[in-house]
Formats: sequence, structure tokens, C-alpha cells
Amino acid sequence: MKLGLETESLHLFIQNGKLDIFQLIKKIYEWGLDGIQINVVKKSRGPKWGSLESLEDEYLGEVKKQLDYYELYSEVDTNSTDPNHLSKMIKVASKLGADVVRTFITVDKSVDESLKEAEENIVNIIPLLKKYQIKLAIENHEYETSVELINLINSIDDENVGVLCDVGNSMMAWEDPVKAVNTLAPYAFSTHFKDHIVVRDNGDLKVCGVQIGTGSINLEECFRILIERSNLSRVNIEMCNPYLSSFKREEGTGGINDNRNEPFLIKEKPNELKDINSGELYYPTRKNIEKLLNYQEATALESIKYVINLRDMLCSKE
Repeated sequence: MKLGLETESLHLFIQNGKLDIFQLIKKIYEWGLDGIQINVVKKSRGPKWGSLESLEDEYLGEVKKQLDYYELYSEVDTNSTDPNHLSKMIKVASKLGADVVRTFITVDKSVDESLKEAEENIVNIIPLLKKYQIKLAIENHEYETSVELINLINSIDDENVGVLCDVGNSMMAWEDPVKAVNTLAPYAFSTHFKDHIVVRDNGDLKVCGVQIGTGSINLEECFRILIERSNLSRVNIEMCNPYLSSFKREEGTGGINDNRNEPFLIKEKPNELKDINSGELYYPTRKNIEKLLNYQEATALESIKYVINLRDMLCSKE
């Protein structure tokens, strides 16, 4: 099983000009990983296109040269099911040599309405997926339960449309991660492997990203399921840290009704985050930026080590 890194794992370095995509590709290789999932989502800070400065052919060609030089696989990570946007991202993926585009459904209506709209949008880009031989992986992105997402995939019913199995996002829909991974794995074209805890933030329950291996998710079982129930040959690490997210659905939506048991037991925030306003975690103030940069890099490295060890332990039993 190959391992890659989603560039959002080092988003503070990217948006503050500490790393560009070329430096990041080299660093991923030096860290002993096999690939990269390139975040191509417009942000209010940093490069215009997430991890990329441009979508022009010459620039994308240089990125592909770097990927080829280090022999890394690549995937594209974007958002929205708007057909025009997805068409652009499919072409970007092709120019980078990527074979998977991840996206997620923007829920700006009810979940049911948003899923229906997504289905109508995605059907329109299936011919382009076939033309470029690209797989579309729809992520369970905090709102959808695993069953809701699989119902969408089955309704679309095309071999080029599957899921990105995010092992942590189901928690925001009150669904146990192991249950979600078990449901999503047979349909998975890609993954986000991460760890979470539940914390209190200004009185509200929130899901907090933590260093992989230090949280509440049964990661060994999740990885084992991905090996046994999916056709995946690679797993992408997404170290969501520093990160806080609210619950997006009512308690019980995904089958969990309270926080009396793991992985929903309330824990303490990591010490490094306790004195920082939650609104500053993604875009830190000048006061906290160096502290959070150091924290993100250190926890990313430890997360990578943990997943490499987990992979080596479980895959050796195949």
C-alpha cells in the first residue's frame, strides 16, 4: 500500500509563503512518501489555487516534471460539483498526470436537495471523465452519512464515479468512523487518513483534528478495512491540524446519540491550541503564526511516521 500526503496538511506553510508546490513535492519525497494529493481549492490567502500558483499549461508542466523526477503519484483535490469547475479540474489533473479528482458536495440547501443537485451536475461530466480516464472521488465531507453518499454513487451508477473515504469526517454527522469506513471502502477511489477528538470550544461541542495516532478514532481497524474491503493501492494522509469543526447534523443522524463512548468522548484540546482563539487556527494572527507553524510541521512528521508504521504492520500480514 503506497502512502501520500494531502497538501492541506501543511496549509499554514503554503498560505504564508514558506513552501511552494515544488518544495513540497521534494519534502514529501524526502519524508519517504510515495505520492501527493494536490489541493486546488481557491483560498483567501496564499496561492490563487490552493497549492498551485497557476493553472496555465507551462506551470502545470513544470509541476509534472517535478512529480516525474521524484516518481510520485498525484491526485487533485478540489471542491464543488459545478460541471464547469469540475471540467477544468479534470483537465488540470490530466496535465499533472493525476488519475483521481476528489471533490465534495457544497451543502447550501438541505442535504437531500444538495445531493440531488450534485447528482445532476456529476452526470454531465461523466463523458469527460471517460475521455481523460480520470476517476471522480466524492468525499464524505462532514454533512453526509456514509449511506447517503453511497446512495448517491449507486444512483449515478458509473464506473468512473466513486468516493473519497475520509476516516474522520463522519464524526460531524454523528457516525462512527469505523462504520463509515466499512460502508465506503468498497466504493473508494481515494482516502483522507486522519485522527480526531471531540472537545468543548466556548461551550460548544466540536471535532478537533489532532496528530494521527493520538486521537479517538480506531485507526488500526480503519486501515485494516481499507486493505480488506477496498481496491485501493494507496492511502493519503491528511493531517487536519490545527483544525476545529462544528457538528453539521443533529445527534443520532449517523447512529450515535451521545458522547458517552469513543470516539465521541469529550477530551482536552492539545496544549498548543488551548490559548488560541478557534477562529485563528486556519488563518493565525502574527502573534501565533510561528507557534502554529512549528506545531503543524512537528505533528505532520509524527503523523507520517505513525501511518508508515501502521501500514508496515498491517500490510506485512497480507
